[in-house]
Amino acid sequence: MPEFIAPDVRVHASFLDAMKEFVEEDEGERSLLAHEMEQYAGNWHRPDVFAAYCARLNAEPLEETPRIAGWVPSTTLWYVDGDTFLGRLNIRHRLNPYLREIGGHIGYAVRPTARRQGHATAMLLAALPVARALAVDSVLVTCDTTNTPSRKVIEAAGGRLEDERGGKLRFWIRTDG
Repeated sequence: MPEFIAPDVRVHASFLDAMKEFVEEDEGERSLLAHEMEQYAGNWHRPDVFAAYCARLNAEPLEETPRIAGWVPSTTLWYVDGDTFLGRLNIRHRLNPYLREIGGHIGYAVRPTARRQGHATAMLLAALPVARALAVDSVLVTCDTTNTPSRKVIEAAGGRLEDERGGKLRFWIRTDG
C-alpha cells in the first residue's frame, strides 16, 4: 500500500527510473525538480551523492538550514509502494511573495507511469494533516490553467478556487478537514 516516507536511499533505483521518466516527458512536473536536477542529476547514480541529496532534503524543514535566498523551509515527502518511488510532494512552511502568487504551499508530482491511479489525490489529502501540524490552517495549491487533471485533484481534496494569476489557478484548502 502506498505511503509517504522521508527521502530515503532505499528507493534509489526506483527514484532514478522516475527521474528518467520525468526527463523523457519534459513537462511541467519536471520544473518541481529543476533546481535539484541541475545540482544532482549528473551524479544521482552515485550512492554517496544520492545519500547527500536525501540528507539535504531531510534538513530542509529546519529554519537554520542554509538555502537559496528567498526560499522558505519546506518538508519533502516521497510517495512509495515498498521500494517503488511513485511521486513526491513538497510542503512549504510559509508563503513568500512568489509562492503567494504562483507556487503555493504544496507542490506535487507523480511519475508518468504511475499516473491516473489516484496517487496525486491520495498524496494531497495525506499532506493536509502534515500541513496542519506545521500550523498551516489553509494551504494554497496552484496549477496551470490548462492542467485539468491537477485541477481535478485539487478540487477532490476540497480546493476552493480563489482566482487566476499569471496563468495559474489558485485554490485554498482547509487543513482541518
